[in-house]
Amino acid sequence: MCSAKLPTQAIPGSPAPVLPDVLRAGLRLVFCGTAAGKRSAAEGAYYAHPGNMFWRALFQAGLTPRLLAPPEYPLLPGFGIGLTDLAKRHAGNDNELPQDAFDVPALLAKLQTYTPRVLAFTSKHAARVVLGAGIGYGLQEQLCGETRLFVLPSPSGQARGHWQLAPWMALAAYLRE
Repeated sequence: MCSAKLPTQAIPGSPAPVLPDVLRAGLRLVFCGTAAGKRSAAEGAYYAHPGNMFWRALFQAGLTPRLLAPPEYPLLPGFGIGLTDLAKRHAGNDNELPQDAFDVPALLAKLQTYTPRVLAFTSKHAARVVLGAGIGYGLQEQLCGETRLFVLPSPSGQARGHWQLAPWMALAAYLRE
């Protein structure tokens, strides 16, 4: 699936994304979630809910030199990091999203265009949408073009029972290699 040649143009007349992609060429890491949460959509910032561990995990893993606040997400490319979601035009919990919300071809086109070193899914659910079943946390064997794939536990407060910082630390260690 990841080797497919895909178009990179937006569909005319499609609604604006809930949150803009934070992408450019030369990024070492891009995080991909399923969709913006309701709080993130309301505040116009990625991972904005106070119970979300994303920003703390970035800092604790050493991926950013300081703890960033959600409204500071546009600063991430300065640290070699980008952001996107599989469902750019929907917000809410995964179980609230319509069946056709996830746009895998658009994600693959972004990888083809920007070729980050690593794409890290911020949940197993996001990874399963793209890669299928049978995946674990950590570095995946499959590549998307030249981009390595990594699966992380969800930082969402609703997934706290599955939270582990260790895979985030492993991602940071991999990027230092």
